[in-house]
Amino acid sequence: MSFSSLVQDLSLRDSNAPRRRGEASVSTMDDRASRTSHISRAMSYASTAATSVSITGDISSQLHSGYSHPLARSWQAERQLTKSMLIYPLFVSDEDDEEVLIPSLPNQYRRGINKLVPFLEPLVHKGLASVVLFGVPLKPGTKDALGTAADDPEGPVIRSIRLLRQRFPHLYLVCDVCLCEYTSHGHCGILRDDGTLNNQLSVDRISDVAIAYARAGAHCVAPSDMNDGRIRAIKLKLIEEGIAHNTTLMSYAAKFSGCLYGPFRDAAGSVPAFGDRKCYQLPPGGRGLARRAIVRDINEGADIIMVKPASQYLDIISDAKELGRDLPVAAYQVSGEFAMIHAAAKAGVFDLKAMAFESTEGILRAGATIIVSYFTPEFLDWL
Repeated sequence: MSFSSLVQDLSLRDSNAPRRRGEASVSTMDDRASRTSHISRAMSYASTAATSVSITGDISSQLHSGYSHPLARSWQAERQLTKSMLIYPLFVSDEDDEEVLIPSLPNQYRRGINKLVPFLEPLVHKGLASVVLFGVPLKPGTKDALGTAADDPEGPVIRSIRLLRQRFPHLYLVCDVCLCEYTSHGHCGILRDDGTLNNQLSVDRISDVAIAYARAGAHCVAPSDMNDGRIRAIKLKLIEEGIAHNTTLMSYAAKFSGCLYGPFRDAAGSVPAFGDRKCYQLPPGGRGLARRAIVRDINEGADIIMVKPASQYLDIISDAKELGRDLPVAAYQVSGEFAMIHAAAKAGVFDLKAMAFESTEGILRAGATIIVSYFTPEFLDWL
């Protein structure tokens, strides 16, 4: 029954009520006062009736009051994006003065070491807390079957570590540890004669590279190669070197194969010369494999667990938070995710800033507390 119908019904019932015999008729003023009283009673009755209709069961079904204000809405998030959560990927080449736009990765550049400080200085002043370094050897003859240039003291990564530690003492330096940028075949380890990955030799080589970066001053080493047992090998060597206490070990524990890495491979020059990486990166449907890899890397000594890509694997991020409830969980919003958001925004599908926040907040909601994001420079302005 509508509110107006309730008022009319109550008024009609009251006006038709029988009077006592001999009772004098009321004055017009009394009639008006009576009608006002009827309306007031009707309003009270209608309010009670409406409440009983809208609340079916428990009072806790009333939710709007908890997010009716912008600040109240922000309080509903278990995790809110902050600048300290962000890690910005940097592609550093061995051509010192290079600064080249990566066509498939909007607004992102490959830079030589001489271009790093001028680029990073304003970002650090805005609150940039961390970067992850990817070395990109471009000089002829640098790549070989063993990726020997990966830990070259005069290579782009180790030189960058030393420079950035000196110029930005409070900037947290993460170093990606892999061989794909440095091998002539573009795979993430050392190969057998038949072209398959030699896991043992690859782990030995990857762990040596990680130690070289840690010795140079990296705060965190992050192996992304997906070879079995590399977390344990790196942890043991960090202990032997006496630097395990101040070197964070971030594992790309759940890194899935797929088509979202194209722009990154353009930037890093790491496209495989043959075949693909499906035999060592996880299959997209392999949730059980991802859970096993996460548990394995936690047991082998990882300090942080990473899931990559992010948006298509929110369930895996949630699993990582469940399995490693006492560890930070990182998620890498990879180059393909970033490029897709830009492409859709350019086509008018949605606003770029709105989707940058929405996609990142979804990653946080799933359980991540660290985000590797190409949107980091924009977030430093937006937050």
